[in-house]
Amino acid sequence: MAASSSSMFNGERAVVVLFVCRVLFSLPLSLLCHGLNLAFLSLFALLLDIRADISASSLPQFNTRQGASSGILLGAVTLPTLMISKLIQLTRAYSLHQIELQELEHMTMQYWATSASCFGVLMFICIVMWCAPNATHRRGSYTVWDLISLFCIISYAMTCCVSLSTISLTGLNTALKLIWVLCHGLVAVKLLQQLVNTFPSCASIGEVLLVTVGLVLYFGDMLACTIAKVSSHLISTEIISVQYGIRRSEISIIIQGLLIGLLLFPMFFKFVLHVWEWSLRMGHSEARTSNELGRSLLFFTSLGFILILIVPSWMQFVQDFHVHPVLWVLKFVFSEPFKRLSLCIYWLVLIYASVSRFYNISKNSKIERILLRKYYHLLAVLMFVPALIFQPKFLDLAFGAALAIFLALEIMRVWKLWPLGQLIHQFMNAFTDHRDSDLLIVSHFSLLLGCAFPIWMSNGFNDRPLAPFAGILSLGIGDTMASMVGYKYGVLRWSKTGKKTVEGTAAGITSVLAACSVLLPLLASTGYIVTEHWFSLILAVTVSGLLEAYTTQLDNAFIPLIFYSLLCL
Repeated sequence: MAASSSSMFNGERAVVVLFVCRVLFSLPLSLLCHGLNLAFLSLFALLLDIRADISASSLPQFNTRQGASSGILLGAVTLPTLMISKLIQLTRAYSLHQIELQELEHMTMQYWATSASCFGVLMFICIVMWCAPNATHRRGSYTVWDLISLFCIISYAMTCCVSLSTISLTGLNTALKLIWVLCHGLVAVKLLQQLVNTFPSCASIGEVLLVTVGLVLYFGDMLACTIAKVSSHLISTEIISVQYGIRRSEISIIIQGLLIGLLLFPMFFKFVLHVWEWSLRMGHSEARTSNELGRSLLFFTSLGFILILIVPSWMQFVQDFHVHPVLWVLKFVFSEPFKRLSLCIYWLVLIYASVSRFYNISKNSKIERILLRKYYHLLAVLMFVPALIFQPKFLDLAFGAALAIFLALEIMRVWKLWPLGQLIHQFMNAFTDHRDSDLLIVSHFSLLLGCAFPIWMSNGFNDRPLAPFAGILSLGIGDTMASMVGYKYGVLRWSKTGKKTVEGTAAGITSVLAACSVLLPLLASTGYIVTEHWFSLILAVTVSGLLEAYTTQLDNAFIPLIFYSLLCL
């Protein structure tokens, strides 16, 4: 019984529950229905998380990463709780008349789309468990787990309907919004199945859930923005004005178009490749001698067609660019040439020196790879902190460009395209760990996105100056110090089976607090209005530090989002 209780209430779940309770405790009365919805979603995810770890055979369709827990609770609540935190922040801004009602309503619909995506995946997992061979209902009995799950499902649906009806003028608009969020849930289920089947053993359920919901939300935003631009008569004008009528910056449109184009590119290239291979089979056999060269030329031609013609056309359609987006980017960079070009040179020098040094060490040294990887976390601090303080808009664009380059290189590596595919694979293998695989290497993506996402989310209104630094502080300083101190001096372990130590966690928390004490006066001297409360800051740092200690998930992906959510309160 004791063993069962300890497996049900492990450290990761306790920290996640504390995180959700902290956010719910900060809710204003106007977001009470949203808070109840998040509570029911969290309880449902907690039940499924416990059941998945108690009975590993209950999810036969999921071939997940070895050594990681299911992560269902963490994956299901991270993004909805983040959206609730942003809603709290924007509600605070609206009460001070610093934003328009339209922006608050936009974030409200984003929350419901995110929540519905997570709930749809949880429903799918619940059905898979219910249909598993060892399910108790096959013997005609229903457990307490089943009854509580049913209660969560009904309560979730009720809070969703009530909340959406309160922000709609008519029943038709309520129905349209329900259909919209329901579509998010259905697409999320389909995409999660596709990702699990395409990339087996590459991630836990929670990690796949986080990626799935993020992609569905991003694609849904792009699709509805396009539809709204095509014709305001296709769907209710209220939906357009509430969710997609807000003003978007040129940089956000460029990043969105670039990333979505690259994410969709593999499907386009696969189709073009099939057509090309079919034409070769219909021709003479000697035409197949230059197969590798032909695939490479086809790849770069298709990529150029997407990035130079298709993606900029969409950008110009949804945003009033007066010039080609590429020319707009050049004009933006050269509007402050000395500062921005100097920053680019600074970044290139750091990257070249670090990569050449650490790559040689990784091949010829016995230093643990985990320590080598942490040097890149420190590199992120050196690269991004000055840019975030003095050139935040340029850093936004640079993050998008870097992520686009990473995506293009990973596509070349996965497809093994001549001449770079094999070279990229050999280089990336020098820095992989147990969370990466030959099929998919994600560590560099998680580090970049972990630093970029809080910065992107802070665009617009932001009354918490440390919030954009959430990823840089938690990964570049906290995670790095925790790993180095724990590796060298750690003695007391948090669990018998884990490697994380109390000394490492304490060092990570202390280092982040020390960095904040230096950063806050620096921000104040550059004109930021400092509104951070030290109690809330200490709690946010402690919760994210404990999550790093207990979780077996990809911490680069989750910790910055958790830390950012708590800093926004």
